[in-house]
This record gives sequence, C-alpha cells and structure tokens, in this order.
Amino acid sequence: MSELFTEAMAQLAAGVAVVTARDGRDDLGTTVSALMSVSLEPPLVLVSLASRGYLNEVLLRQDRWAASLLSSGQAAIASRFATAGRPSARLLVAGTPHHRGQLTEALVVEGGVAAIEAETTKVVPAGDHTIFIAAVLAVDYVDSALQPLVRLRGRYRSTAAS
Repeated sequence: MSELFTEAMAQLAAGVAVVTARDGRDDLGTTVSALMSVSLEPPLVLVSLASRGYLNEVLLRQDRWAASLLSSGQAAIASRFATAGRPSARLLVAGTPHHRGQLTEALVVEGGVAAIEAETTKVVPAGDHTIFIAAVLAVDYVDSALQPLVRLRGRYRSTAAS
C-alpha cells in the first residue's frame, strides 16, 4: 500500500520551499513540498515535517521559522536541503544570495518567488509527520515575475510552458 500511495501522491504537483530555523548558533533547514496557506484572516500557513527529523525537534522547542518559496531556477538549492545528513544550513546557502529574517533570524533564500517568516501557534502530530500551523509574521518578499519550482512525479519542474 505505501508504494502505491507514494506513487498516487506523486501525481499531485506541489510547490517547493526551504524551511529554515535558527537554533542558538546553528542554522537548520529542509526542503518541503507540504507548505500551504490555511487562512487569510488571520494569515496562517502550515508545514508538515517528518517527525524524526532534527528540524522537527527544533521547531518543537522554538516557534519562529522562515520559508523561502523557491523559483524554477533553484532546483539545486532544493536538492541541497533535501539531502540526508546535510551540514549546517549556512553551508548549504554558501554562494547563494540569502539574508536573515528580521523577526525570526532564520536564513531566507533570495531569488525565490516569495519568502515568509512565521511563528508556530499549533502543533498537530499526524502519523510519521508533525504539522506546524503558524501565524505569518512577515512577507519578506514576493517576485511574481519568476516561475515557481514544483515537485511532480518525483522530480523538480518549472511551471513555465515548454
């Protein structure tokens, strides 16, 4: 069932984002395709993270984080943050334009289609994942001229017509 379920869900295109948090002197991050808007008033988003991941552990201890919604030219960044056993997020963004979020101090990848800073308001265990519902503290930037990066059928793709 799990292989068939995975294949079924791979048929659904999803936006790709990098979620980051600052943990003391270290920076962490991971690539997600499970980030979505929940509410306009108040502005809320949710992100789903694997429960066994270190970023999940950190977000259970501290509430503020950032999400950089990647553009079609940022598949390499998505791959870096998706690799198992990855080093500090500071090393993963080396050579890539980025800055720290003013409200979260989390790393924000520049050059994406948008970036937000958020603060978790509710945590929901869900199978082998944890869902973090968060209030949007700030929209760091929006660049609607760029095409978003999506994940479909196990691959990163652009939404641009070919």
